[in-house]
Amino acid sequence: MKRFATAAALTLALSLGTAFASDETALLANATNTIEHMRSDSTFGPSNDLLHRARAVLIVPGLVKGGFFFGGEGGNGVLLRREGDRWSNPAFYTLASGSFGLQIGLEKAELVMFVMSEKALNALERSKFKLGAGAGLTIVTVGANAQGATAPNLSGDLIVWSSTQGAYGGLTVEGSVVDPKRGWNDAFYGKASPVGRILSDMSDRPETTALRDELASARRAAGR
Repeated sequence: MKRFATAAALTLALSLGTAFASDETALLANATNTIEHMRSDSTFGPSNDLLHRARAVLIVPGLVKGGFFFGGEGGNGVLLRREGDRWSNPAFYTLASGSFGLQIGLEKAELVMFVMSEKALNALERSKFKLGAGAGLTIVTVGANAQGATAPNLSGDLIVWSSTQGAYGGLTVEGSVVDPKRGWNDAFYGKASPVGRILSDMSDRPETTALRDELASARRAAGR
């Protein structure tokens, strides 16, 4: 019976570890798809230039309306920091809000938040950070007018691009809460992994290569 119990416990632990890895790997793949979408979207011209200047980027591939955090809205995302031409390994986050102002009938959006200042990056690295006027950060949302926008005339600590099933509504993130997913970070990296340590890690990891390469490619395109 003891041997059976031990084997069962080991099987459960392995299955839980696989579930963690599956969730995290799926999020990384979806984040890569979001960057690909953003780059190919003709209505959002300045993405490459913004990546060229950004200190970091927070990618949330699936903001969901309703059924998340007791009927609010939110989703999981990844934060990567830029150092020169390289991007760090990703730290896992959640973004939650009472309402992101999604249009009626539209239930899901993807979001990319360009972190343009060191002040904004430091705020995001802290535990549970609320976006808004009280944070002392300037937030610029890019909506349907993005096609006419250029990187130089888009300025702020955080610049937010969002796409909602083909519609662009300048999704509002004021009042949203950004919080590291410590459980996912620790499970993915196999040890206690504070956000600051993750964002300083530029080592190559096969499971993060596609996303980091996509960001690097987009940034290089700005210099062509």
